[in-house]
Amino acid sequence: MHRSVGRTLLCAAAAAALVAAPLVSVSTATANPQGTGLVIAEAYLKGGSANQPFTNKFVELGNPTDSPVSVDGWSVQYRAATGTGAPSVGKLAGSVPAHGTYLVQMGSNGTNGEALPEPDAVTGLNPSGSTGTLVLADQATALTLPAGAVTTGTPGVVDLLGYGTSNTFETAVAPTGTANAVPDALTRQGTTDTDSNAADFRVTTTVTPENAAGETTQPTDPTDPTDPTDPGDGGTTPAERVTIAQLQGTGDASPYAGKTVTTDGVVTAVYATGGFNGYTVQTAGTGGALDLGKHTASDAVFVYSSATVGSVAIGDAVRLTGTVSEFNGLTELTVPTASGLTKLPAAGVVQPVPATLTFPRTDAQRESLESMLVAPQGDYTVVDNYTTNQYGEVVLASGKQRLLQPTEVARPGSAEAAAVTADNAARKVVLDDGASTNFLSAANQSIPVSWLTQGPVTVGAAATFREPVVLDYRNDSWKFQPTSPITGATPAADLPASFSDVRTAAPENVGGDIRLAGFNVLNYFPTTGDQLTGCTYYTDRDGDPVTVRGGCDARGAANADDLARQQVKIVKAINGLGADVVSLEEIENSARFGQDRDAAVATLVAALNAATGKDTWAYAKSPSKLPSSEDVIRLALIYKKDRVQPVGSSTILTDSTAFTNARQPLAQAFAPVVAKPGKGKGAQKPSAKDTFLVIANHFKSKGSGEGVDADQGDGQGASNHSRVEQAKALVTFSTAMQRQARTDKVFMLGDFNAYSEEDPVVALEDAGYTDLGPTEDAAEWSYVFGGLSGSLDHVFASPAALETVTGVDIWNINSVESVGLEYSRYDYNVTDLYRDDVYRASDHDPVVVGIDLPGVGTPGGGNPGHGGDPGHGGNPDHGGPVADALAALAALLAWLRSLFG
Repeated sequence: MHRSVGRTLLCAAAAAALVAAPLVSVSTATANPQGTGLVIAEAYLKGGSANQPFTNKFVELGNPTDSPVSVDGWSVQYRAATGTGAPSVGKLAGSVPAHGTYLVQMGSNGTNGEALPEPDAVTGLNPSGSTGTLVLADQATALTLPAGAVTTGTPGVVDLLGYGTSNTFETAVAPTGTANAVPDALTRQGTTDTDSNAADFRVTTTVTPENAAGETTQPTDPTDPTDPTDPGDGGTTPAERVTIAQLQGTGDASPYAGKTVTTDGVVTAVYATGGFNGYTVQTAGTGGALDLGKHTASDAVFVYSSATVGSVAIGDAVRLTGTVSEFNGLTELTVPTASGLTKLPAAGVVQPVPATLTFPRTDAQRESLESMLVAPQGDYTVVDNYTTNQYGEVVLASGKQRLLQPTEVARPGSAEAAAVTADNAARKVVLDDGASTNFLSAANQSIPVSWLTQGPVTVGAAATFREPVVLDYRNDSWKFQPTSPITGATPAADLPASFSDVRTAAPENVGGDIRLAGFNVLNYFPTTGDQLTGCTYYTDRDGDPVTVRGGCDARGAANADDLARQQVKIVKAINGLGADVVSLEEIENSARFGQDRDAAVATLVAALNAATGKDTWAYAKSPSKLPSSEDVIRLALIYKKDRVQPVGSSTILTDSTAFTNARQPLAQAFAPVVAKPGKGKGAQKPSAKDTFLVIANHFKSKGSGEGVDADQGDGQGASNHSRVEQAKALVTFSTAMQRQARTDKVFMLGDFNAYSEEDPVVALEDAGYTDLGPTEDAAEWSYVFGGLSGSLDHVFASPAALETVTGVDIWNINSVESVGLEYSRYDYNVTDLYRDDVYRASDHDPVVVGIDLPGVGTPGGGNPGHGGDPGHGGNPDHGGPVADALAALAALLAWLRSLFG
């Protein structure tokens, strides 16, 4: 089981991409007359029957290319001729040599015939000899295949063979031979693929299995090739008796890989459903309090056996005979037929017990526990839930702290960043659901998604284990598996772990007379996809469009119903901020759709006001001078009319080339609305002392870049050069806007697409600005990616602005919640995860800042949203005669200060 340290450090998405990537590009289910991809070259489906030359059935893969092709993480799958459900899966590993073959051994109809050449993969598949469907898939989970002709580009399908009277095929089914007693096989005419099974395959009476080593028969002992008197000749080599610890060995790979062995154990977990097709066995009496300095070999192993998984139960004592292999890092014992399982008497068998220890920090120590029962000790914290709604996985970290983006807390490329990376790898483990079920696939959307159905699973929550789990290694991750598969239908009390509730209903009280906030509104587009032509969509489990996928300029909701679900969450979240000025990112630029540029922000403001029941909010109108070229998303500023007032008009940075690949910053000066002294109505004229400047930002993303913007591999992602230039241009723009607004109090808010120790942030700090998040709220972050937390969203304050700051809070309502809660995942699973609340209104968390301005006593006219908040300039006694007199006096003093400085 070779594993490098670097391999365990990949984020989930990158790791998945690497696992799936073959050594040579392979097209899926497409006609291949040029011979540039793997194909099913031969299918022998009568092994073991009378008169047959070989005992086992097989599929032989062919590689017509000049390079080897990896099949790690691939599979051969079989479905009966009339089947419509998920196929049976036989896992593959290794590679197919250039211009070579790869032999997949399958089941048998009996004992007739000789053994195959040493197979490259052993599976429990047992296809019909006369009719059925075989698939070469570039995934290890069962495909969802419609009946009928399989179309070009069907996801997961590399090649497919429908034969006999199968209902699934390429263009037309291939013929089959006669009775099982007649030796024959289906062989491809060469290695090209015309996408017609009938044209590509013929029946041949010559059966020619060949493995990757080029062997066509069982290799003989070179020291004794011909002696007919040797009693071993003509027989089969007996399986070697080994303990499970011997089978596992003390290294990364089993010393018995590729060999047939017999071992005894007690069944500790059974996965008869969900796709694992196997169970774990552990040596009797092992486990408990282990010393990992002395315990160097695991006492358990995963048994891959669809033929026997239905015959065992937890607690059974068994003797197993099968072939040892390494499947993507997990040691497996493949038992292909029922004859490989023997039940042993239960009397006198000491049941294994869970190992009680904290999560090991090294791969070597984890290897010594692979497939064993464990009772996790100590603290565990949820660090990622991105794939929970799809695969039922919850990423944990041992300890009470989240896993952090290295460049959130350390400079890129530094020793300190490397230490964070190492710590992340040492503490990460995935809590799985004992299955490979994809809850988003059409075949499984009617199965309630695991973990989330039973309640929220929030990043930062504590995970408490109440039942033992199995430690194994799948998809490049160490995982805790329940001892049987779970789904959303599993009662919460039967789950092996539970999660604490760390949700907050409102931001922390940041104090101040005025509050500012930044909010990424996740592609809020009132122009829905159905109003345009050419849009393609992501669809729900009924095939109804939910969000725009491409083909048009819209980026948000597919139709009015989806927009309503998106909008209500955003509205509740913004109104729940308690902020007076909010910068918005990722809002529609309506000018791109032939409308007034402000149409989208006006729509959102109208929805906000409808929710408050009065004319609470307004927006900073677009200036007359606009950039010559703009993105389809833009920046906007909204404000509460009775709390602040705009000073002058807004300004967009138009004279810098730094933002040609990003959204141009938007600036607007504001001042508090302060009541005039005395009993007169109206607001006092803004004082220059109380004027502050807000600049909204959305820098270039990390996802793409070339040349100087190529990813440098230092943790900052692509387009870092552009973001640094944008930071420099922002500093120049801020200086000009301060002169224009006659204030040195400036707050630069938004999505800077840079973590807190990366070059763009340092450039702003070197220019004299303070990043308020790490300074005031260092224990919270605004974004989670690949299981690592950090802040892409910032508020930078000038020195004068910093003096006014009373508090900062990152309100964790979005990044820490499962994507399954988003409006964009509505009705993707039979479990309705959507709620019209604030949680997962976006993918970024809002940042809230409180400020006290020198000339402000009681702003506004007693906004009910703030008037009773003693930390927000309001009077807690609100409305009494004494309070009125004090408020009038405070206003008078503020007026006098504004006049006389």
